[in-house]
Order: sequence, then C-alpha cells, then structure tokens
Amino acid sequence: MLRPLTEEIHVLDVPFRTGGLELGGRMTVIRLPGGGLWIHSPVRLDAAARAAVDALGPVRFLVAPNLMHHLSMKDWAAAYPEARVVALAGLRQKQPELRIDVELTDTPEAGYAEVLSQQRMKGIPRVEEFVFLHRPTRTLLLTDLAFHIRESPFWLTRTYLRLCGTYGKLAPTVLLKLLVKDRAALRGSVETVLGWDFDRVVVCHGEVLEHGGREALRNGFAWLWK
Repeated sequence: MLRPLTEEIHVLDVPFRTGGLELGGRMTVIRLPGGGLWIHSPVRLDAAARAAVDALGPVRFLVAPNLMHHLSMKDWAAAYPEARVVALAGLRQKQPELRIDVELTDTPEAGYAEVLSQQRMKGIPRVEEFVFLHRPTRTLLLTDLAFHIRESPFWLTRTYLRLCGTYGKLAPTVLLKLLVKDRAALRGSVETVLGWDFDRVVVCHGEVLEHGGREALRNGFAWLWK
C-alpha cells in the first residue's frame, strides 16, 4: 500500500470525496535519520495501513498540517501512544479529545528539525496550513494550499477544477482564494517557501510533482502579485 518516492519518503494514496468531488487523498511517511517515522496528514487507519507503516519503522510523530486534515488523528494517536502528536493549537477547539503534544510554530520540533523545515502560511485563518520541506530530498509537502490534479475520470471534479483554473496544474482552488483574509501576509509566506531549495512537491490532493516544483508553485500563486 505504501509507495516509495525515495528511500526516505513513502506515500499512501486513498480515495477521498467531499461535496460530491472526488479529489483523492494522500498520507506521507518520512523516515527520520534515527529510523523513526514522521507521518504527515494521516488517512483513515485500518489494518492494512497500520501493517504497512509498522513494516517501515516505529512511529515517532503524527502531524496534522492544518485545521482541516485531522479526522483520523485521534485513531492514530490511540494506536501509537508513544508517538508525539504535532498540530495547531486551534485544533483543540475542533477536536477537544485529541491529545496535542507539540504545537506547530515556525520552529520545527527538535526531534525532526535536522531534516525538516516548516512554515505557517499566514493570511488564511480558516485553514492555518503549515508547509514542510524535507531538505535531504528537496521535497515540499502541501496539504490544501494547492492541488495538482492533472486528470480525473469524474465529470464534476473536472468541471469544478476547470472553473477554478486549477485543473492540470499545481494551483490553489477558488475556495482557498476566497478564504484569504490577508493577501500581503500570504504573499510573504509564499515568498519564504519559494526561497527554499525544493524540486519535488507532494500534495494531499492530486499527483506528486516530481520535478519543477518551485516554478510550478510560483506560477500557481502569481495572482498574489497582481
């Protein structure tokens, strides 16, 4: 079930539907230098997913990267009590029963700071997304900030993404643009991320972009400078 992108990075692709749209979902598993696992945006936990993860190594961190991707966190936290749950402080209001061991800030937790950078994408308070960079593989991790759905067999999904101007490329949806409350703040956050050294982009919705990620992200957010 887990698909390797590199020796350090594996992904698990799952079906995901919302509002009648088939968008697909993705969990990313990164093996840290000490052998432990850092899991970004955990998907629904079942026996197969757990067996695949356990085969890679011990789970050390479970990361909820924004205020939307948290529905499966409680199950994963219960299944891996020794793992540290990393999430936004604001998630406590949405999931009061979820234990949060590490609150996300612009400073990475010491247990993974050796290989991962993180940045809060300011100006979108309803989303509060954090973007992550796995420096050794030059891999950027996005959640809802942008989709990369190049093809879809579903008519409604294709139509929606075409109307958004998002179909076939790495770009934010109209919905995300509508949620922006501080354009200048988001522009500053995007500028910070564009200053990072990355090539591959792993999204939660759509295809992995193996090359040209920085230019694609710049083009996708060019509207911020208009």
